[in-house]
Amino acid sequence: MNIAKVIGTIWATVKDDHLQGSKLQIIQPLNEKGEKMGQPLTAVDTVGAGQNEVVFYVTSREAALGFPEPLLTPVDAAIVGIIDRVEVYSNSE
Repeated sequence: MNIAKVIGTIWATVKDDHLQGSKLQIIQPLNEKGEKMGQPLTAVDTVGAGQNEVVFYVTSREAALGFPEPLLTPVDAAIVGIIDRVEVYSNSE
């Protein structure tokens, strides 16, 4: 799983039948410190995330597994959780 921040919404009146009723979000990947990492991408929102929320997302084949017909659903990334808090522990030796 990866961490990202929701930075926008895509409104599409016409999309693949397997995505009807699904919301498309623009997410900015983040590193463990909450800093931007890489380019924004589009993800199908399976949990109802909102603007500026920090989320978990998955990519590749795993992104479609939450849909009724995963082999037919054209999804490259999916939001699968909303993060309430991140704690990073330092390894002080």
